[in-house]
Amino acid sequence: MKKILIVGGVAGGASAAARLRRLDETAGIILFERGGYISFANCGLPYYIGGKIKSKAALTLQTPESFHARYNVDVRIFSEVTAVDRQAKTVTVKNLRTGESYTESYGALILSPGAEPVRPPVPGMDSGRVFTLRNIPDTTKITDFIRGNGPKTAVVCGGGYIGVEMAENLVRAGLSVTVVELAGQVIAPLDYDMACDVHRYMERKGVALLLGNAAKEITDNGNGLTVTLSDGVVRADMLIMAVGVRPESALAKAAGLAVGERGGIVVNGRMQTSDEAIYAVGDAAEVTDFVTGQKAQIPLAGPANKQGRIAADNICGIPSVYEGTQGSAILKVFDMTVATTGINEKTAERLGLNYDKSFTYSEGHAGYYPGAAGMSVKIIFEKTTGKILGAQIVGFGGVDKRCDVLAVAIRAGMTAGGLARLELCYAPPYSSAKDPVNMAGFAAENLLTGKVKNFHWHDVKELPRDGSVTLIDTRAAAEYKKGHIGGFVNIPLDKLRERLGELDRGKTVYVTCQVGLRGYLAARILSQNGFDVYNLSGGYRLYDSVCGVKGEGGGSSCDI
Repeated sequence: MKKILIVGGVAGGASAAARLRRLDETAGIILFERGGYISFANCGLPYYIGGKIKSKAALTLQTPESFHARYNVDVRIFSEVTAVDRQAKTVTVKNLRTGESYTESYGALILSPGAEPVRPPVPGMDSGRVFTLRNIPDTTKITDFIRGNGPKTAVVCGGGYIGVEMAENLVRAGLSVTVVELAGQVIAPLDYDMACDVHRYMERKGVALLLGNAAKEITDNGNGLTVTLSDGVVRADMLIMAVGVRPESALAKAAGLAVGERGGIVVNGRMQTSDEAIYAVGDAAEVTDFVTGQKAQIPLAGPANKQGRIAADNICGIPSVYEGTQGSAILKVFDMTVATTGINEKTAERLGLNYDKSFTYSEGHAGYYPGAAGMSVKIIFEKTTGKILGAQIVGFGGVDKRCDVLAVAIRAGMTAGGLARLELCYAPPYSSAKDPVNMAGFAAENLLTGKVKNFHWHDVKELPRDGSVTLIDTRAAAEYKKGHIGGFVNIPLDKLRERLGELDRGKTVYVTCQVGLRGYLAARILSQNGFDVYNLSGGYRLYDSVCGVKGEGGGSSCDI
């Protein structure tokens, strides 16, 4: 009989245990969990704090009793594995209720300890008004504090997924919220130009953003906190520390297993560690980035579940390989949706890839059907092949399914031309005949085939305003008057053909419109009439989002 020990439940460990039992009814399976919960919806914890999820019981997917009844797994909660003896193939387990320790032998061992919240060395972190969020007990502490103390204000340190979700849900719980983030943007997987829409939206929802800032000291004065920042001071009734997580690999290190630069346990495609009898899955395991092939630490529930299944397959003699993580993730920000997959431009630039990018703006369903709302789509692709490397979408209805399609496209090695040719479901309540994914493909394919040349929002400041080039805004006069980029003159698209004689063919032309479509049409007219022309990708809308052009006459920090 095989004897398999699993350290840690939740996504990776519980999935491995269930798969093991489905494959082998005779195996002896013991699952050790340091806490009292073996399978809970950790991604749902912020929504319980905000009141969207009403019942704490709804967060518990399996209890030790239900898991044993269904899968015949020996579940031991409040049991911490403190050491691994690889030679003897035993683990030392401490019963946290009694304080007693004992050993348990294994034929195969799966490590699924997860990741722990980073607690930076900030003075005052031990205050009872300072919280982190990882598990149900953490959630209980936060909700009990809110219900028992009635706080009015909160600081969230960290603008990542957990930080942004907590900001939203604290607002829903009735608090005024300030987010402090060391980087210049929230949600690191987004590029800055895509994060700007999120910044504006969060501020409209009442969340104050202090970007490029960090907590240096926390002072509890008995009835509130004073948080000293690298730039300024903020006061609040409570603080959530959400600056990131780190893999819990101490047990693996102590056992002499190989650990990567980022602290993750090194594994092969079979999820085996440097000891072939020991496997590691979930947030504690180092993964390979599917797009770049580089080692990475990407803590996501979906990959953890798949890794648990793959480890179980291999233990049971079924060849199974994990092919890498591409970082497909989605985030709810009030009514906005943020989704990413593959690599972002920051990564492509850092790795020196030969890439290009395109921005498109589409509505989630047919514009004439009520309730249509827009989404910004950015894709990164190889210049030589058109292969899709990454995608980011920020918007409202339909963002999730478009990013899912793009995630499949990346996994399948599709190109921009492939996106253009996809046949996707269409009916007015759900999409347009030219789906936003198709539109992204069209835009990238036009670039790759030379039908248009783009310039970008960050290029605008370098454009000369001395008359040596021609700068044209092709929007309607009313749109132009509301705000435009400094130096661009207004020639509406529908008047362009009759005004070609006003333009000098010896000068390069740069055109813009609202979102890039009319600019593309203008570029096609101009290029076929002998002009060298570039179109502003994403148009004035993207430029305004990033640079904050205001009012008639234009001008902004990006171009002046």
